[in-house]
Amino acid sequence: MDRSLVQRLTSGEGWGLLQSLPPYDARSALSLGARLRDAGFAPDLIAAALTQSELRARAADKLGPSAAEMLLTRDGLEQATRRTVADSHAARFVDAGVRQVHDLGCGIGSDAMAFAAAGLQVDAIDADDVTAAIAAVNLRPWERARAEQGRAEDVTLPRGEAARTTGVWLDPARRTPGVADVNGRTRRLFRLDELSPSWQTVRDLAGRVPAAGAKLSPGFPHAQVPPDAEAEWTSYDGEVVECALWWGSLVRRTGRSARVLGARVDTTVHESDAADADPTLAELDRMNPYLYEPDRAIIRAGLVGALTNAVDGRELSPGLGYVNAARDVRLPWARRYAITDVIPFNVKGLRALLRDRDAGRVTIKKRGVTIDADQLRRQLRLTGNQEVTIVLTRLRQTQVALVVTPF
Repeated sequence: MDRSLVQRLTSGEGWGLLQSLPPYDARSALSLGARLRDAGFAPDLIAAALTQSELRARAADKLGPSAAEMLLTRDGLEQATRRTVADSHAARFVDAGVRQVHDLGCGIGSDAMAFAAAGLQVDAIDADDVTAAIAAVNLRPWERARAEQGRAEDVTLPRGEAARTTGVWLDPARRTPGVADVNGRTRRLFRLDELSPSWQTVRDLAGRVPAAGAKLSPGFPHAQVPPDAEAEWTSYDGEVVECALWWGSLVRRTGRSARVLGARVDTTVHESDAADADPTLAELDRMNPYLYEPDRAIIRAGLVGALTNAVDGRELSPGLGYVNAARDVRLPWARRYAITDVIPFNVKGLRALLRDRDAGRVTIKKRGVTIDADQLRRQLRLTGNQEVTIVLTRLRQTQVALVVTPF
């Protein structure tokens, strides 16, 4: 999509067409397109409107009801902050007394919309001209919000008294420019030195105002967390979606934290919760009856020690996340299983064990091993009547198979 097509879609005939489309249905998209051509609409406008209809349908779960009024791109939707997470960003700025936010690298505007909905004045920019135009459309419902093309490196931030209630939100680009595949998606970047604006620029901008935050990759290295900042890994329904860095008045507690969000959970685990965790590992011949698996944000933040503390347990192997314990503890940020069997992993031994358990269907969870789950199912050749869950992992340096019951 170019800027002229954005303008045509969002004014007059184009906007009317977009708003008149029925709920998206892939099965009827071709026939709908044909009817619209017969009605006299330009083919490129029809194609753009139908693409928007498809993207809006896909965005509803991630961006909420506002998706039905937004302009979207495939890359922009993929990179957009989930509305629940964006609302939590905005709440942090509001709680810190910020009144104006400069959103530098706003993308299609998902965070900027949350800031505006929270009552903040929003000045958003994006280096890409078309993306900035789309963000401007998405911010039209709020009089005190605007978006335009610009680079974070060139922004002029207020100083002195004017800066006291000013905040900065940065979302550095983590993709290469240009089209990389047939779907129009660009290649992701994972290294810190590939950010645009650069990591150094992000830190410099964060130091110019009393409140600053940055949305970074979940793979952000622990060693790069600034000593005066808070690094918060966030998951939604088990998927780690970001690592946000917070500076100044937005910091609640310096160090690493993990926030676990979902339809029924909103909880935070901090680095201090993992302090003095027992480094001793579990032993094969002295396994306790319960296995715990923390949310992935806990693992990303390096806070499995908080789980071992909470259940008085021991890790199976460093860095994998699985914890063995004698206590049955219900935690909103960890799954628990009852362990029924533990054996050193080999196909013949596991096949015999599962046949003794009358297993016919298996759910295979694996972490820290390179076993092909589908191939293993074929090798087990099970014909029983029971469904069984097995965990394939490492205990110290030994590959093990655990038969477990989730509860």
